[in-house]
Amino acid sequence: MAKIQTPQPVRGTQDIFGEDQERFSRVVDAFQRVRRLYGFKGVEMPVFEPTAVFARSLGETTDVVSKEMYSFEDRGGDSLTLRPEFTAGICRAFLSNGWQQHVPLKLSAHGPLFRYERPQKGRYRQFHQLDAEIIGAGEAAADVELLCFADQLLRELGIADGVTLQLNTLGDAESRDAWRAALVEHFQAHRDQLSEDSRDRLERNPLRILDSKERQDRPIADAAPDIDAYLSSEAKEFFAQVTEGLDACGVAWTRNSRLVRGLDYYRHTAFEFVTDRLGAQGTVLAGGRYDGLMESLGGPHTPAVGWAAGIERLGMLVGEAQGNIKLPERLVVLADGPMAAAKASALSAYIRRRLPELIKKIDRDRWNRVFEVEQPGIDGTFAENDDEFSFDGSIEVGLKYNQRKQFDKAKREGVSVIVTVRDDGVRSPKSMLVSSHRTQEDMDKGALGMHALWTLIEMELGEGEFSLVNDQKIRLPE
Repeated sequence: MAKIQTPQPVRGTQDIFGEDQERFSRVVDAFQRVRRLYGFKGVEMPVFEPTAVFARSLGETTDVVSKEMYSFEDRGGDSLTLRPEFTAGICRAFLSNGWQQHVPLKLSAHGPLFRYERPQKGRYRQFHQLDAEIIGAGEAAADVELLCFADQLLRELGIADGVTLQLNTLGDAESRDAWRAALVEHFQAHRDQLSEDSRDRLERNPLRILDSKERQDRPIADAAPDIDAYLSSEAKEFFAQVTEGLDACGVAWTRNSRLVRGLDYYRHTAFEFVTDRLGAQGTVLAGGRYDGLMESLGGPHTPAVGWAAGIERLGMLVGEAQGNIKLPERLVVLADGPMAAAKASALSAYIRRRLPELIKKIDRDRWNRVFEVEQPGIDGTFAENDDEFSFDGSIEVGLKYNQRKQFDKAKREGVSVIVTVRDDGVRSPKSMLVSSHRTQEDMDKGALGMHALWTLIEMELGEGEFSLVNDQKIRLPE
């Protein structure tokens, strides 16, 4: 019989595990905290949409639509596409569900997206993004709010240093049209010197030539006229309100007059948060105002502004900034043989069910410890007068009966507290002998929340203080 060949992952996809998964979760958790703090409502949309949703919103001639979308025909003959970005799907949901009654509406989403492009550092064919949108607010205050949200997210993740907010204005429709005409005239005069891609863009998307990476295009693009000469007084005032709002909120920014968005429905603010720590592809979060998008999907004129950020790329920055991720604290309950298995399961179930109640009993002065917490608006530690703590951890039960192997494995993995359960000869699964262990290496790091938790359990259920290696008889409440 031929050996079955194990399937390999599809090129451009990834299996996320271990520290990579912890970084991924840290990014999503921070996003959820900050979006709630800013009053953004979460939204979930289908992973696939009618192809027209993206073809209309992204433009039939864009690279995403013509080269990168995963489109297919379903059994009913309809053309469907795996979502390559969030904004178009959110706008479709806004229109088809009648959410106009809720404007101004602040929405957030996160999840997988799909683009058939060349995989590279931090970029995959199935990738994941965070997304934030404010729909139905045409005021500059919405742009400021959205940018403050992005800035605070980067600060919460500890990666704001070395990340720069680059800001530009595309003006209103009148300003943009005048600038576009001037750019076409400029690039037409140098058409023969442009790269093939830029000559193609000149016909369908001339603003994109400004951010061309081709060496032969750069002198021509750098000499192109700036938008400032074509801004209407209203557009100038809008951009001034955005920059004044950012200054008032303490959000640092720098002007990049070459930062553009090629599609016609983009207006006013365009921005990117960029870093030099991820190689040539340095953008970690980007967005802008898209006041004309709803109309391209058949809806009424509805102003909107939004941004998106790659979770994988943010996770890479978190890893660079913080080194190895400190994994959550773990308390592992091991059965010393099959006769103690039910007792070990009973003890772990008891701890899990009572966890919130037990945590409230642990008072900082009594244990003289400092604990990390994860709560909105808190910087990660308790103030001096706080008397309670919380922790992010796990209560696990060993699934094998070879206690020695399990014990050694838990020590290697840096488990905070290892509890061994033995049969005390009493038939009830609530009666047992326990001993607990913490490694010297772990003790050298200082007291941790899980140790305080186990100490409290022993004191409530047993007769003595925290025992490190000696058996102690305990009995769980019936």
